Amino acid sequence: MPNPQSSRRWYLYCAVALVFAGGVWYFGFRAEAPKTGGGNPFRSSKSNSQPVPVRAEAARQQDLSVHLRAIGTVVPVNTVTVRSRVDGQMLRVAFSEGQEVTAGQLLAEIDPLPYQLRLTQMEGQLRLAESQVRTARSDLDRFKQLHAQTLISPQQLEAQQALVAEREGALATAQAQVEDARRQLAYTKVEAPIAGRLGLRQVDAGNIVRAGDAGGMVVITQTRPISVMFTIPEMELQKVVEPLRAGEQLVVEAWDRGEGIVLATGSLKTVDNQIDLATGTLRLKAEFANADEKLFPNQFVNVRLRVRTLKSALVIPSVAVQYGSRGTYVYVVAAENKATVRDIVLGPSDGALQSVARGLQPGELVVLEGLDRLREGRLVSVVSDDATPRPPAASAAGGEAKGEGSSKKKKKEK
Repeated sequence: MPNPQSSRRWYLYCAVALVFAGGVWYFGFRAEAPKTGGGNPFRSSKSNSQPVPVRAEAARQQDLSVHLRAIGTVVPVNTVTVRSRVDGQMLRVAFSEGQEVTAGQLLAEIDPLPYQLRLTQMEGQLRLAESQVRTARSDLDRFKQLHAQTLISPQQLEAQQALVAEREGALATAQAQVEDARRQLAYTKVEAPIAGRLGLRQVDAGNIVRAGDAGGMVVITQTRPISVMFTIPEMELQKVVEPLRAGEQLVVEAWDRGEGIVLATGSLKTVDNQIDLATGTLRLKAEFANADEKLFPNQFVNVRLRVRTLKSALVIPSVAVQYGSRGTYVYVVAAENKATVRDIVLGPSDGALQSVARGLQPGELVVLEGLDRLREGRLVSVVSDDATPRPPAASAAGGEAKGEGSSKKKKKEK
């Protein structure tokens, strides 16, 4: 009589073996299905024959500007911190924050009374010195007459001449003191040394200001014209220096951070006289008229320096260029609306546009969008700007023939 325990064990082994075999068969079928089916088994092979909608643009010839790109900082041509040149109490502030001023315009006024008193004192000393000089000179004239009559000794004449020279020196000192007092009095009216735009006020009326105050009263920045400082790599040096030394005026464009708006257009002003050893870059300065004041001091901008212009270059959109193991290539819409791969040799680029040195002819359509589904010989449908696909020539002709055949069939049935 068979052992019941061994029978149950045998049934268990059989069940495990069947489960294992089923798993091997299931996962083996899942793994082999894509290989045998050539892709998704539920995708119809008819889908591969359908045209792929793409957007294309024709290669064209035009002048292409070659730019060097960099990040720059807007720097005022002149920046002045207005400080008081005399000590005293500020009586009046004659400007508004952010105001645009001209050179020589009154900005503030300091209490002038102490300096007026000093000027009056110096003028009194000057009149005293002038009186002493006149007296000494008249005495000298009499001494000369007496010396001619041998009534006084030569030593007395020389002493009087020395006294006249001493009084004349005192007179010159008094005159200088008067001029200094006038200058100090004039400094009580603080004027703008340059034309520009004012910043925030640092001192209010009623405060005591001193000539040594570090913060000053206000800062003036010259914003028209204005400069932009930027750097270029050492390897790009000759592209800039050669035309600059030849007398060409290199155009510089300042763009916003998103490079969507041109803020200002100017010209390259100067190049630094040495390369920075730490970074291997060269500093350049461009100047902009900035009439509309779109450039603001210490603002970061994207700089485009035009170094040359290619005449009648063959250009295509940069997004059409593909990179792979075969090099650079594009998809071209050939005859019968079929895509074909074309190897090209690139020239200089200007961001959105790419010049092609060899491999394309003017007027050929290059594919811009829909590249992920393309391969050599694939049928395409070029989508126009209004998002309406243009049917392939072959399919369109076939459709017309089919339409004619169906209409003839309907006529016969009637």
